[in-house]
Amino acid sequence: MALDHRIFKIKGVVQHYSWGGYDFIPNLLGMSNEQQKPFAEYWLGAHSNHPSLLENKRSLPGFIQENPFDILGESVAKSFSTLPFLFKILDVRQMLSIQVHPGKQSAITEFEKENQRGIPVTAPHRNYKDENHKPELMVALSDFWLLHGFKQEDALREILASIPTFDFLLRIFNRTGYQGLYEEVMTMSQERVNEILGPIVERIVPLYKNNEFRKDEEDFWVGRAVVDFCKDNNYDRGIFSIYFFNLLHLKRGEGIFQPQGMPHAYLEGQNVEVMANSDNVLRAGLTDKHVDVPELMKHVDFKATAPNILSAIATSQKIFSAPVKEFELHQYHLDETEKRFETRTAEIWFWTSGSTHINDEVGELDINRGEALFISAETNLSLKSSVATEVFRVLVPDNTKNQPL
Repeated sequence: MALDHRIFKIKGVVQHYSWGGYDFIPNLLGMSNEQQKPFAEYWLGAHSNHPSLLENKRSLPGFIQENPFDILGESVAKSFSTLPFLFKILDVRQMLSIQVHPGKQSAITEFEKENQRGIPVTAPHRNYKDENHKPELMVALSDFWLLHGFKQEDALREILASIPTFDFLLRIFNRTGYQGLYEEVMTMSQERVNEILGPIVERIVPLYKNNEFRKDEEDFWVGRAVVDFCKDNNYDRGIFSIYFFNLLHLKRGEGIFQPQGMPHAYLEGQNVEVMANSDNVLRAGLTDKHVDVPELMKHVDFKATAPNILSAIATSQKIFSAPVKEFELHQYHLDETEKRFETRTAEIWFWTSGSTHINDEVGELDINRGEALFISAETNLSLKSSVATEVFRVLVPDNTKNQPL
């Protein structure tokens, strides 16, 4: 059965996690925030826990299941059976948890184990919310700071040697490598954590409060972590990771990919993010959410990371690719010149600025900043904007024509 319409405006779901900002996402979406709730993430996709809605209030996953081959395209319907990616807008006011995402087979196995143990999917102590992996690709919408994988060996040795109470950690690293080092700090007693971090914190916090650190210094983020997360004179063991991991600063328009097993944490800023359709997160600290150290350690990739920042190039179209089958992210700057596109599989488009008039085979519509479209497979459409407009497009790479016609 053919679809009567090929393009649909959709509404996403706001996640009010405690680390979120108060203004960016409400302003982007044209919403009020009189109660000053944190607006951390805006989800657009077909995840079963927080699905997007079409204008007629139908859920996106339910709509897709009515006619998956026509809506998704044959290749995606056969490979994934639903939309394989999840698109988000993030506003990171407070540091996120240090985290790792599992691989696909691990997610399938561990999700079933937790089901057999009778743990509700919504339980706060549950590790696996679904059966999928969660590789992530992000592009900064502002100056963005994050932790991204373990430092190179020489850089890690240098920072361990520079901190007096870390001298034993340097010896452990020289003897047992990344895994032995991380196991040491993640499994030691809270009393021992306090003993090691106490002298560091006593030195750093007064300087942090006096604005004496730059954001490209690990001590700045240690100071913020202590102020935000450390209560009752107990220090969060996630502070060790600030020293162990690469500290990165992305400028607006730059991106980076986080594969399975890579420890990382977002620290500050706004971004767009696309990932496999999953909510599986294993946490290592700097959070008030569930931390399961033994489960975390099963999935960490214990190796040095050379960050690969995907650079911004000043063109009307940028493509951010990742070594995954589920997604690819495109960024466009549209103007009065009409541009035509053809989709091969289902896509989500989101407008971060401007407005656009869109025509497809059966109708037309106008879309503005903060709005999103779901576009079915094999749809031809033309776009024309009367003002400068920025659009992000998420698609499945294997069966999609990447360039405008």
